[in-house]
Parts: sequence; structure tokens; C-alpha cells
Amino acid sequence: MRTVVVVGGGISGLAAAHFLTEAGQDVVVLEASGEVGGKLKTGTIAGIDVDLGAESVLARRPEALGLIGAVGLQDEVIAPSTTAASVRVGGVLRPLPRKTMLGVPADLDAVRESGVLSEGGLALLAAEPSREPLPPITEDVSVGRLVRDRLGDEVADRLVEPLLGGVYAGRADNLSLRATMPALARALTEGGSLVAAAQRVTDVGTHDPGTAGPVFASLRGGIGTLPQALAKTLNVRTNVTVRAIERTARGFRLVCGAVPDTTVIEADAVVLAVPAPKAARLLADLAPAASRELAGVETASMALTTFAFRDVELPVGSGLLVGAREGLAVKAVTVSSHKWPMETSGGTPINKGVADGGDITVLRASVGRAGETESLQREDADLVALVRRDLRALLGLTAEPVDTIVTRWGGGLPQYAVGHPEKVERIRTSVASVPGLAVAGATYDGVGIPACIASARAAADRVLAQLAHPR
Repeated sequence: MRTVVVVGGGISGLAAAHFLTEAGQDVVVLEASGEVGGKLKTGTIAGIDVDLGAESVLARRPEALGLIGAVGLQDEVIAPSTTAASVRVGGVLRPLPRKTMLGVPADLDAVRESGVLSEGGLALLAAEPSREPLPPITEDVSVGRLVRDRLGDEVADRLVEPLLGGVYAGRADNLSLRATMPALARALTEGGSLVAAAQRVTDVGTHDPGTAGPVFASLRGGIGTLPQALAKTLNVRTNVTVRAIERTARGFRLVCGAVPDTTVIEADAVVLAVPAPKAARLLADLAPAASRELAGVETASMALTTFAFRDVELPVGSGLLVGAREGLAVKAVTVSSHKWPMETSGGTPINKGVADGGDITVLRASVGRAGETESLQREDADLVALVRRDLRALLGLTAEPVDTIVTRWGGGLPQYAVGHPEKVERIRTSVASVPGLAVAGATYDGVGIPACIASARAAADRVLAQLAHPR
């Protein structure tokens, strides 16, 4: 049995530790903060258990549901009560069209019915399949540039930008097609029509019974209960900051804690599952080329304000998205009480959250796009006031909340700039030159929970292979 140290107690690190432990390794997880989970975090508002970070997993990828089953939470899986969402366009809420590839339309009729585009915008969209075909896309391009060139500014600003902003906190004009929409990028390697490619991608699996069912899933009590369940099965040490990682004849030496009172942990292998800036610092001597590449990965910060309101009616289903051109700080709203079957912290099922003798509606509003920092620099009370101002504009919501929680994620979302997949290849090539070392996390292959778990699996497999066949 070998000792493997996993640096980072987010979902990627915990998943890597789970896979390594399953394979019979002695695994230690080191987490710098006082709790595990990273961006998967739960809390209680007005007596209701809620997620204060990521709130769902993509159910049509196997990784997250597989891990949920592995820790015995399969009976806690829940599906959305509604997925009907809206997008704000020119100050008006419109239904978010069904069947898009992160905003790239695959159903022209649905876009027309939604009223999201003007007549001119609809004409540009409808004409695209008959235009001169796109040449084969063999190099990475900006999502925004591609969409604007083929479908016009309205599709980019009113559909793609709000959806990418909601997922990545990024700007469509700066984000990589290959990194954010890999399936669409592959469909365009032969060129042709962007709309037709989006239709092919979204149609994949439509007639496959194995993909039937909800697109998204969560857990009773919140998806943030998953890392807590994982941690109970693992050797996790919190409040341990790794300052440096050094190579030794045996493997690695991790220097931890504050100077001068440091401790040293020896390991045969190491999995780094931390954000790009910290990974860059820890790899500076071990894998300098990877360190330089990681130092160039930009990140976006965001804040999530969760409210509980009593006896309100909101004119939306699961929530709404807001593009940058709408001039508001809030970029997305989720009405959790509409979207998910909810219950009180005592386990009593509720309809819209019955607590303290009234109907409670739980709502989450997120603030923070890449390059926008002013709103995030506000104190909590000022940020809440700003979000409430935007909620009045978006939903006509003037009621006083009965409870509020502000959660901040500084540098929480890596930005996948054009050329990001090639950057990741260079990082992994550099890391591969160090036997027993692997990296995992949202920096590499996707920010969603299933993608992070897949990254963790790949890192664990790499470490296991090298431990079995040391150089």
C-alpha cells in the first residue's frame, strides 16, 4: 500500500481520494479551510436546507450520479419540479427557448415563439442554414465571435451571453468554443451550418431510452451534502495549508502549516486538486512549464445572495437569466422553491417552504461577471441592497426578506479563454514528466460537477498506473 496525498477538499479532491481509496491506497486529503466541499456548500435559511453554492448535477452524464450511488445517497436524488426559465431582453422577461446549445438555437420555431429576437434577428437566424457554409473549424475560436458572424449580435447578446454568464461568469466574446461547447466544436470540424450543427448535437440521445429522464438532479438537503458524505469515508484533515511540495528519492515531501511552525508529510504520490493560482505556486519548482500555464488562467469571482420571502408570488418558473447589456448587477436568479421539491431542516416536506406559519419562497441571485468587480467589493449589506434593487426591476419584488445569506466565491470560476484546451494539454504534459503527480479540478475539463469528477477519476487512474509501474 502506498501513501497518496490529495491537496484540496473540494469535490474534485474528494472524488480523487474516493477512487484511490477504493483501489486500496492509503489516502490523506489536506484542505486549507475549515470545511470540505469547496463550491458545494449547504446552509439553512428560514428553517429550510438549501445549497449556497452549486445546486445541481447534469444527470445525463454518469459521473455524478455514479458517485452519489457509491456513497449511498441514491435514494436522496431529486429532480426539478420545473425547468421553465426566462431571460430578460430589453427590460422584458421572455421564455428561454427550449433546445439550445448553451444559447445557440437548435429549434427556430421555439426561438420565434419566445419573442427573444426581433424580426431582424429572426431573419438572420432563419437564413443561416442557407448561407455559404462555414469552412471546417480546425482551430479554437471565440464563441461570441462565431455566433455574431453567423447568427448576429442579438443571438449572442440575448441568448448565448446570458447562458454562458450563468455557467462560467464569463463573456461570450472571450470564451473558447472547444472548452465550453466541445460537442458543438466537434460537429463543426467539417464546417457547414452553425444552426444545423447545434441541431445535431442537441438531437444526440433524444431517441435513446437510456437518456430519458430529467436533465438535472440534486439531493434532498442540497447537492452540498455529497462532499460531506464523501468526507465521512475518507481521511480528511482540515485547516492544513500546503506551503510547498518537493521531490524526494521516495516520492514527495509536503511542507504544511504556518512558518516557522511547519509540519512535513511524506507521500508516494500527490494529486493537486486546487484552483489554478494555488496550483501554479505549488508547481513552480516541480513542473515549471505547468506552473507558467496555470498562472495565465484567469478567474472570475461571484457572490450568491439567498433570500427567504414570506407570502410572495413570482412571475417566473425555475428562474431567469440576465445578459450583460441589460445593465443590472444580477446575472441570474433561481427560485429554488419553484425549481426543487423542498423540505424544512426537520425533514418535513413543504410547498414553497412552509415555515413559521407562512409560505416561504427561497430565491438565489448571483452577481459577478468576468471583469466586473465593483459590485463584489461592497459590504454584505450594500450588496444585498443592490440585489434587492435589481429584483424589483426584474420581478417587481418589493417584499422584505425574512432571512438573507450572502456567500462569496473569490476567484471561483476559471475562465476558458480561446486556446484553453491546448493550454490544458501543455499543463498535463508538464505534470506527466513528474512521476506520481497529477492534477484535477474545474480548471481543466469543465466547471460542472460531473466534469470535475471525471477529472478526478483521470488523475486517480494516472497515479495508480504510475504507482503500479514506477519509473
